[in-house]
Amino acid sequence: MIIGLTGNIGSGKSTVARHLKYLGAWVLDTDLVARDIVMPGKPALKAIVEAFGKKVLHDDGTLNRQAVGNIVFRNSDSRKRLNSIMHPRIVQEVKETIARFQTNRGPKAPALVIEVPLLFETGMEKLMDEVWLVTVDKPVQLKRIVERDNISEEQAKHRIDSQMPQADKVKKAHRIIDNSGPPQETFNKVAELWRKLFYSFP
Repeated sequence: MIIGLTGNIGSGKSTVARHLKYLGAWVLDTDLVARDIVMPGKPALKAIVEAFGKKVLHDDGTLNRQAVGNIVFRNSDSRKRLNSIMHPRIVQEVKETIARFQTNRGPKAPALVIEVPLLFETGMEKLMDEVWLVTVDKPVQLKRIVERDNISEEQAKHRIDSQMPQADKVKKAHRIIDNSGPPQETFNKVAELWRKLFYSFP
Protein backbone atom coordinates (compact mmCIF):
# COMPACT_ATOMS: atom_id res chain seq x y z
CA MET A 1 0.00 0.00 0.00
CA ILE A 2 1.16 3.52 -0.81
CA ILE A 3 0.06 6.09 1.76
CA GLY A 4 0.27 9.84 1.31
CA LEU A 5 0.76 11.45 4.71
CA THR A 6 -0.08 15.13 4.83
CA GLY A 7 -1.23 17.94 7.09
CA ASN A 8 -0.80 21.65 7.41
CA ILE A 9 2.17 23.38 8.99
CA GLY A 10 2.48 22.61 12.70
CA SER A 11 0.15 19.61 12.54
CA GLY A 12 2.85 17.13 13.50
CA LYS A 13 3.22 15.17 10.26
CA SER A 14 6.82 14.29 11.02
CA THR A 15 5.88 12.94 14.45
CA VAL A 16 3.29 10.65 12.87
CA ALA A 17 5.80 9.64 10.17
CA ARG A 18 8.30 8.63 12.88
CA HIS A 19 5.62 6.52 14.55
CA LEU A 20 4.85 4.80 11.25
CA LYS A 21 8.53 4.12 10.61
CA TYR A 22 8.82 2.58 14.08
CA LEU A 23 5.80 0.38 13.32
CA GLY A 24 7.41 -0.92 10.11
CA ALA A 25 6.64 1.47 7.27
CA TRP A 26 9.13 2.62 4.66
CA VAL A 27 8.94 6.41 4.93
CA LEU A 28 9.96 9.00 2.36
CA ASP A 29 10.10 12.55 3.74
CA THR A 30 9.73 14.98 0.86
CA ASP A 31 11.08 17.81 3.05
CA LEU A 32 14.41 15.94 3.01
CA VAL A 33 14.09 15.55 -0.76
CA ALA A 34 13.48 19.31 -0.99
CA ARG A 35 16.61 20.00 1.06
CA ASP A 36 18.69 17.69 -1.12
CA ILE A 37 17.65 19.22 -4.44
CA VAL A 38 18.71 22.72 -3.34
CA MET A 39 22.23 21.78 -2.29
CA PRO A 40 25.00 23.92 -3.83
CA GLY A 41 25.59 22.96 -7.45
CA LYS A 42 22.08 21.58 -7.98
CA PRO A 43 19.92 23.08 -10.78
CA ALA A 44 17.05 23.91 -8.40
CA LEU A 45 19.26 26.20 -6.30
CA LYS A 46 20.45 28.01 -9.42
CA ALA A 47 16.83 28.52 -10.51
CA ILE A 48 15.83 29.87 -7.08
CA VAL A 49 18.69 32.39 -7.09
CA GLU A 50 17.72 33.48 -10.60
CA ALA A 51 14.13 33.96 -9.41
CA PHE A 52 14.72 35.73 -6.10
CA GLY A 53 18.29 37.02 -6.13
CA LYS A 54 21.40 36.27 -4.08
CA LYS A 55 19.69 37.55 -0.93
CA VAL A 56 18.29 34.02 -0.48
CA LEU A 57 21.79 32.59 0.00
CA HIS A 58 23.96 32.32 3.09
CA ASP A 59 27.55 33.57 2.81
CA ASP A 60 28.70 29.99 2.18
CA GLY A 61 26.43 29.64 -0.86
CA THR A 62 23.81 27.42 0.78
CA LEU A 63 20.11 28.28 0.64
CA ASN A 64 18.80 30.54 3.40
CA ARG A 65 15.45 28.85 3.94
CA GLN A 66 14.24 31.53 6.33
CA ALA A 67 14.91 34.26 3.76
CA VAL A 68 13.00 32.30 1.13
CA GLY A 69 10.16 31.72 3.59
CA ASN A 70 9.88 35.41 4.37
CA ILE A 71 9.43 36.09 0.66
CA VAL A 72 7.05 33.33 -0.36
CA PHE A 73 4.76 33.13 2.67
CA ARG A 74 3.71 36.76 2.12
CA ASN A 75 3.36 36.74 -1.65
CA SER A 76 1.33 34.20 -3.60
CA ASP A 77 3.07 34.94 -6.91
CA SER A 78 6.48 34.32 -5.35
CA ARG A 79 5.16 31.15 -3.75
CA LYS A 80 3.88 29.89 -7.11
CA ARG A 81 7.25 30.67 -8.67
CA LEU A 82 9.11 28.70 -5.99
CA ASN A 83 6.67 25.80 -6.27
CA SER A 84 7.14 25.67 -10.05
CA ILE A 85 10.86 25.12 -9.43
CA MET A 86 10.56 22.64 -6.57
CA HIS A 87 7.47 20.54 -7.16
CA PRO A 88 8.33 18.86 -10.49
CA ARG A 89 11.65 17.69 -9.02
CA ILE A 90 10.01 16.42 -5.82
CA VAL A 91 7.27 14.62 -7.78
CA GLN A 92 9.92 12.87 -9.88
CA GLU A 93 11.67 11.56 -6.75
CA VAL A 94 8.33 10.38 -5.33
CA LYS A 95 7.52 8.50 -8.54
CA GLU A 96 10.94 6.83 -8.54
CA THR A 97 10.53 5.77 -4.90
CA ILE A 98 7.07 4.34 -5.60
CA ALA A 99 8.52 2.36 -8.52
CA ARG A 100 11.24 0.93 -6.25
CA PHE A 101 8.63 -0.06 -3.65
CA GLN A 102 6.35 -1.70 -6.22
CA THR A 103 9.21 -3.75 -7.67
CA ASN A 104 10.63 -4.77 -4.28
CA ARG A 105 13.81 -2.73 -4.73
CA GLY A 106 13.70 -1.16 -1.29
CA PRO A 107 13.16 -2.00 2.37
CA LYS A 108 10.65 -4.79 3.00
CA ALA A 109 7.56 -3.09 4.40
CA PRO A 110 3.78 -3.50 4.22
CA ALA A 111 3.42 0.15 3.24
CA LEU A 112 5.34 3.01 1.70
CA VAL A 113 4.46 6.25 3.50
CA ILE A 114 5.22 9.44 1.60
CA GLU A 115 5.17 12.53 3.80
CA VAL A 116 4.11 15.47 1.62
CA PRO A 117 3.14 18.84 3.18
CA LEU A 118 1.44 20.06 -0.03
CA LEU A 119 -0.01 16.74 -1.18
CA PHE A 120 -3.33 18.08 -2.50
CA GLU A 121 -1.86 21.36 -3.72
CA THR A 122 0.57 19.46 -5.98
CA GLY A 123 -1.93 16.83 -7.13
CA MET A 124 0.24 14.05 -5.70
CA GLU A 125 -2.76 12.40 -4.02
CA LYS A 126 -3.37 10.73 -7.41
CA LEU A 127 -0.22 8.65 -6.84
CA MET A 128 -1.44 7.28 -3.49
CA ASP A 129 -3.67 4.36 -2.53
CA GLU A 130 -4.78 6.25 0.57
CA VAL A 131 -4.32 9.72 2.02
CA TRP A 132 -3.84 10.11 5.76
CA LEU A 133 -4.32 13.63 7.11
CA VAL A 134 -2.80 14.82 10.38
CA THR A 135 -5.01 17.51 11.93
CA VAL A 136 -4.50 19.91 14.82
CA ASP A 137 -6.56 22.50 16.68
CA LYS A 138 -5.72 26.08 15.64
CA PRO A 139 -4.41 27.32 19.05
CA VAL A 140 -2.11 24.29 19.36
CA GLN A 141 -0.94 24.79 15.78
CA LEU A 142 -0.07 28.46 16.35
CA LYS A 143 1.82 27.70 19.56
CA ARG A 144 3.85 24.94 17.91
CA ILE A 145 4.88 27.07 14.93
CA VAL A 146 5.85 30.09 17.05
CA GLU A 147 7.97 27.94 19.39
CA ARG A 148 9.50 25.71 16.72
CA ASP A 149 10.40 28.40 14.19
CA ASN A 150 11.04 31.23 16.68
CA ILE A 151 8.72 33.60 14.80
CA SER A 152 5.90 35.96 15.77
CA GLU A 153 2.27 34.88 15.96
CA GLU A 154 1.54 37.12 12.96
CA GLN A 155 4.22 35.37 10.89
CA ALA A 156 2.83 32.00 11.96
CA LYS A 157 -0.66 33.04 10.85
CA HIS A 158 0.72 34.07 7.44
CA ARG A 159 2.22 30.61 7.04
CA ILE A 160 -1.01 28.89 8.03
CA ASP A 161 -3.06 31.10 5.69
CA SER A 162 -0.73 30.33 2.77
CA GLN A 163 -1.90 26.70 2.76
CA MET A 164 -5.17 25.04 1.78
CA PRO A 165 -7.56 25.19 4.78
CA GLN A 166 -7.48 22.10 6.98
CA ALA A 167 -11.27 21.70 6.67
CA ASP A 168 -10.95 21.32 2.89
CA LYS A 169 -8.29 18.64 3.28
CA VAL A 170 -10.46 16.70 5.76
CA LYS A 171 -13.04 16.24 2.99
CA LYS A 172 -10.41 14.73 0.67
CA ALA A 173 -8.58 12.39 3.07
CA HIS A 174 -9.27 8.70 3.65
CA ARG A 175 -8.16 8.70 7.29
CA ILE A 176 -7.81 11.48 9.86
CA ILE A 177 -5.30 11.48 12.74
CA ASP A 178 -5.96 14.25 15.28
CA ASN A 179 -2.64 15.31 16.78
CA SER A 180 -3.88 18.02 19.15
CA GLY A 181 -3.39 15.96 22.31
CA PRO A 182 -0.44 14.44 24.21
CA PRO A 183 2.25 12.52 22.24
CA GLN A 184 1.28 9.12 23.67
CA GLU A 185 -2.33 9.63 22.63
CA THR A 186 -1.24 10.28 19.04
CA PHE A 187 1.04 7.24 19.01
CA ASN A 188 -1.82 5.05 20.24
CA LYS A 189 -4.07 6.31 17.44
CA VAL A 190 -1.41 5.63 14.80
CA ALA A 191 -0.57 2.19 16.20
CA GLU A 192 -4.23 1.16 16.29
CA LEU A 193 -4.77 2.28 12.70
CA TRP A 194 -1.63 0.41 11.56
CA ARG A 195 -2.70 -2.74 13.41
CA LYS A 196 -6.18 -2.70 11.88
CA LEU A 197 -4.83 -2.28 8.36
CA PHE A 198 -1.90 -4.66 8.37
CA TYR A 199 -2.21 -7.08 11.26
CA SER A 200 -5.91 -7.83 11.66
CA PHE A 201 -7.25 -11.30 10.88
CA PRO A 202 -10.77 -12.44 9.97
